[in-house]
Amino acid sequence: MPGTTAAEVPAAETSETELTIGGMTCASCAARVEKKLNRMDGVTATVNYATERARVSFGAGTALDDLVATVEKTGYTARPVRRTTPRPLRPDGASGLPGRAGGAPDHAETATDRVPARVDAETATDPVPERADAGTDAPERADADGALSALRRRLLVSVTLAVPVVLMAMVPALQFDNWQWLSLTLAAPVVVWGGLPFHRATWTNLRHGAATMDTLVSVGTLAAFGWSLWALFLGSAGMPGMRHGFAFTGARSDPSSTIYLEVAAGVVTFILLGRYLEARAKRTAGSALRALLHLGAKDVAVLRPGPDGRETEVRIPVGDLVVGDRFVVRPGEKIATDGTVLEGSSAVDASMLTGESVPVDTTTGDPVTGATLNTSGRLVVEATRVGGDTQLARMAELVENAQNGKAAAQRLADRISAVFVPVVLLIALATLVVWLLVTDDVTASFTAAVAVLIIACPCALGLATPTALMVGTGRGAQLGILIKGPEVLETTRAADTILLDKTGTVTTGRMTLGRVRTVSGTTEADVLRLAGALEHASEHPVARAVATGAAARTPAGLPSPTAFTNVPGLGVRGTVEGHEVLAGRPKLLADAGIALPPALAGAMTDAARQGRTALVVAWDGEARGVLEVADAVKETSAAAVAELRALGLRPILLTGDNRAVADAVAEAVGIDEVYAEVMPEDKVDVVRRLQAEGRSVAMVGDGVNDAAALAAADLGLSMGTGTDAAIEAGDLTLVRGDLKVAADAIRLSRRTLSTIRSNLFWAFGYNVAALPLAAFGLLSPMIAGAAMAFSSVFVVTNSLRLRSFT
Repeated sequence: MPGTTAAEVPAAETSETELTIGGMTCASCAARVEKKLNRMDGVTATVNYATERARVSFGAGTALDDLVATVEKTGYTARPVRRTTPRPLRPDGASGLPGRAGGAPDHAETATDRVPARVDAETATDPVPERADAGTDAPERADADGALSALRRRLLVSVTLAVPVVLMAMVPALQFDNWQWLSLTLAAPVVVWGGLPFHRATWTNLRHGAATMDTLVSVGTLAAFGWSLWALFLGSAGMPGMRHGFAFTGARSDPSSTIYLEVAAGVVTFILLGRYLEARAKRTAGSALRALLHLGAKDVAVLRPGPDGRETEVRIPVGDLVVGDRFVVRPGEKIATDGTVLEGSSAVDASMLTGESVPVDTTTGDPVTGATLNTSGRLVVEATRVGGDTQLARMAELVENAQNGKAAAQRLADRISAVFVPVVLLIALATLVVWLLVTDDVTASFTAAVAVLIIACPCALGLATPTALMVGTGRGAQLGILIKGPEVLETTRAADTILLDKTGTVTTGRMTLGRVRTVSGTTEADVLRLAGALEHASEHPVARAVATGAAARTPAGLPSPTAFTNVPGLGVRGTVEGHEVLAGRPKLLADAGIALPPALAGAMTDAARQGRTALVVAWDGEARGVLEVADAVKETSAAAVAELRALGLRPILLTGDNRAVADAVAEAVGIDEVYAEVMPEDKVDVVRRLQAEGRSVAMVGDGVNDAAALAAADLGLSMGTGTDAAIEAGDLTLVRGDLKVAADAIRLSRRTLSTIRSNLFWAFGYNVAALPLAAFGLLSPMIAGAAMAFSSVFVVTNSLRLRSFT
């Protein structure tokens, strides 16, 4: 049936593609294209006027050519968006997309892979080079640049010719004998050539039985121009010595001596100016996404075997990288793709992706992200993700998807825009008839009708949501906040409760050495040096935390043990600097006949009460100290919780950890309500229980065990440092693993939604107020044209204020 939704088509047979739509000039154009596409069997489409894109979901029975043909039959052009996502060759020579954690295996085939629209960009046999502008279409950008330049030329010529026409009409002192014929000479090119895009679009739409904003402009300006020709050649307006003044309302004198050349030329020029400013502003609105897409490196130095068997550096385009390649990153260079450091250490500046200004210390074994900047040492990195699987590409896709979506309020505006133009034509006709019947003044009647045609433009309605989304989501990407769609914005305003996962969200997710307690006569430095040296030989997570913390607090470095024994379940023992050292549970010391002094026994009890892991350190037959190890609270978590409260959200800690640990963490960050010892499946029950109480629940998490709760929550915020399952389940992705970004994300989402609503209010208010003014003859057509043009500019400019969000 027509209008079948994607949900009614079997998932395996549903594909998605994106089309660039050409020729749209207002929201009603977008509404027409969307309506035509949605009438096709098994097709669900969303057309965005601001981005000039259509996102289409269609069944197996529909081909890409059918979609393009439908758009063209509607009177517009369509072109598939060419996504340069490669299918890299693995080191073993097989083809396929690299797998990733939580994702599909390499050999998995999706419906999207079979879309004919993408065969040229995603072939199954040949790798397609990945460019820095992944996800965009270079010809499309070139076309947009060319169209903007052409519009600018058309505008400059029209301004040059129209200004004298307007001045002569407005200033009687400039009206010399036969001035009207000079006005005709100057105005004719403006109306015919300057207004050609409006006339051409009107003719095209009429051939398809439709009317758009171009119809209003074309009919209004041609009517004014035609009236002027009749008055000049058949009336008395062409006589030498003809004069008339200018009024801001529609009143004028004898019809046969009245010309509207300044209206025809002025309206065309004003609307061209509005179109040009609107186009410029729309490009500015999307600049954040374009900047994101251009962050990546262009080429990379990979290590290849040389003729003598030694590895040499070979510089290749980034698009030729495959998973498993090892490449070199020197200081000052961008990291080419996501990978793992094999050699070297450095500080990596990830501010361009995460918004975090402080470089992150990186060493062997650490993951790195493509497009981040290596600031100091030389790194050798093994590529783990390339092309469309990289974090940069996925960020760009999320942002682009969000910008192509529509909020509920915008869908209402689209429905209004779809019927707006025919209604305006009827209002203009009714205005003409009523004025003639009531006043018998042909000039005033005609002027009021033309003013109605000119003032009524649904462009501002069409731009209200997309431009705010473009700017808001683009700014979010710069700050490390990815908004998945406009529906998310509505939810952020309603949210009143926020569940915070503990591990990896409020805390670092890593065991960290904390306090060191010692007995009298023993220094903290001695305990750290001897215990750290011994634990350095162990692979246990607690031992690694002790060794790492001890090394950081021991400037002179840790000695090496001359003997080492691991005692399963109890700890380690060995010889360090001639001392017999033990580190582990109290039983390890008891088995060795070493008693625990009351001070250290109290320290162990205190650590257990606070949910921390404690190790006793002894050497030479005496217990010397206690080391506390715990999952440390992030430095910014307490401030983040305070910000969330300030936003009207009630923070709740949700964790599978024990009650003592959960309470200690909650107290440290200022959370009063705690759900502890909660299994992954029970987290969903907590969310639903709170929702049943009437709360709108937001959830912040980062692990696989959080994915179900993130999906069940009204608003899911996933940490970008977490698993793919959590990221996919969330509505907002926080690229930086910092809870403060969650508060920023909610503030940005709410501000974007507020901007959308204010845009729609002014767009609706403009038309509600302006149409009656024009119909009652209180606006001249030229003033109406200026007001109409700048209404769109106002909406876009209001949206651009989001660029200053911090």
